[in-house]
Amino acid sequence: MASIWEYANPVKFSKTASAVLPWVTVLAAVTLATGLVWGFFFTPDDFRQGSTVKIIYIHVPAAMMAINIWAMMLVTSLIWLIRRHHVSVLAAKGAASVGVVMTLIALITGAVWGQPMWGTWWVWDPRLTSFLILFLFYLGYLALWEAIDDPDTAADLTSVLCIVGSVFAILSRYAVNFWNQGLHQGASVMRAGAVTGTDTEEKVSNVFFYPLLLCMIGFVLLFVALVFLRTRTEIHKRRTSALLARERLS
Repeated sequence: MASIWEYANPVKFSKTASAVLPWVTVLAAVTLATGLVWGFFFTPDDFRQGSTVKIIYIHVPAAMMAINIWAMMLVTSLIWLIRRHHVSVLAAKGAASVGVVMTLIALITGAVWGQPMWGTWWVWDPRLTSFLILFLFYLGYLALWEAIDDPDTAADLTSVLCIVGSVFAILSRYAVNFWNQGLHQGASVMRAGAVTGTDTEEKVSNVFFYPLLLCMIGFVLLFVALVFLRTRTEIHKRRTSALLARERLS
């Protein structure tokens, strides 16, 4: 089996991404369409939340991806800082634009879901606040890339910013556990006991869980497809810039 580090070569990564991208895109489309249609049209209303509960099929996967995309960016940023592989930091840059959209979707759908449940669009709940700060870190990360002309300097500074922002990614995931206060509920999906029914805390019913699981898988596949696409685009942009600079010097 080829070493994973071979894909640090931009040419090899681009070829692999081009070969894999159509398959991942089709899988993402089929999985997402199946999960959303199943969830929105073939599941019952909740006995307490009514049809409002169906926003779970967008809100939960988007929130999950918002946090985990930053975790992926942290890993690829560390690879850049340690091994100086350009593909890794370009993947982080490509993932950031997807992450900011996922975070925005999670914030908007959370507000739409929260208004009928809590009677307000927003509260300064620990988890909501840390999630908002994570969104601002995403914006800051992208702005820092655009503000610095030298690509390696931008990669260094954005990687450091990514490490700092990881604190808020962790808080976004575990804020409910850190502080026993606030309106936002604790984990009821991504918890082993919640799925198997071995704990005594409230869990997502299977009638909602299975289509939700499909939606979560679909969001992951969609993210993979978009990262392949955007990373390949960033590689081509970097190569074009280098060729233009060489022509100007000659």
